[in-house]
Amino acid sequence: MPKRFRMTRRFPVSMTEDGYRRLKRFAREAGLDEGEALSFLFENFTSVINEDTLEHRMRLFNADLEKRKK
Repeated sequence: MPKRFRMTRRFPVSMTEDGYRRLKRFAREAGLDEGEALSFLFENFTSVINEDTLEHRMRLFNADLEKRKK
């Protein structure tokens, strides 16, 4: 029997405009709503990321984050 898909958690999220636009585009292309798209990404995180570039991209994002907040 297939596992039932239930949305069980809701939480407030702050996102950059760029990140939100990308999430909306990804969700639309996949035929999902934004919550379903986030669930998919995090349930399949290790298979959808590129481990070779994740650490580098995270450093760049963190370095730029403080500038974006101002």
